[in-house]
Amino acid sequence: MQMNLLYMDDSYLKKFSARVVSVSDGKFVVLDKTAFYPNSGGQLHDTGVISRGADEFLVVFVGKFSGEISHEVSREGLEAGDEVECAVDWDRRYKMMRAHTAAHIISGIIHEKTGAQITGNQLGCEKSRIDFNVRGFDKGLMASYEIMVNNVVCQSLPVTIKTLARDEAFKIPFISKLKMQLPESIKELRIVDIEGFDMQACAGTHVRNTSEIGKVKLVKTENKGKNSKRLYFEVLDR
Repeated sequence: MQMNLLYMDDSYLKKFSARVVSVSDGKFVVLDKTAFYPNSGGQLHDTGVISRGADEFLVVFVGKFSGEISHEVSREGLEAGDEVECAVDWDRRYKMMRAHTAAHIISGIIHEKTGAQITGNQLGCEKSRIDFNVRGFDKGLMASYEIMVNNVVCQSLPVTIKTLARDEAFKIPFISKLKMQLPESIKELRIVDIEGFDMQACAGTHVRNTSEIGKVKLVKTENKGKNSKRLYFEVLDR
């Protein structure tokens, strides 16, 4: 059965109804639809609550295994066929959304200025990081890039999602700034478009407007190899 991935169409969906399809080892729950984002693409999994009537089951981890999204809950009790109400921890999700859109802006600017590609990333609630294959990245450059990033944020650019056929998507310059190429098995690409600034293939959750990000602070860089730099950043409230 193909699960309906609600977060792909609406990152702002906080609550939804679903049916339990299966339960493994008492605590690993597959639903017929989900708005819980799984741990993937450098973005941390969602947490939240699955409720069956008055019974609440905390969602402590969400992952994708063998093509299915599994929700690890805090205790046993859910059964296949149960009709449930689900709620995403919105504070955690919204921090992820702000950080993910900020990461696209940061990587867009660094790619434009240096040609660097992303070799890895990890988004966090407090601090995030992006790895680039780039030479020379001193404090002066980091300060100038921080100004550029926040200038884009302040432009209040719309952020939209669309799906394109693979061949059509790859006609767009720099549609994937990842060093690793997307597998040939992927025939359609979900595109995150920061209007007038950047278009990027991405399956993560994002804000609708860059103004929602707040303020981006580039914290520090680390050397991770001869031509590899790790950049840490934070997303702050203005």
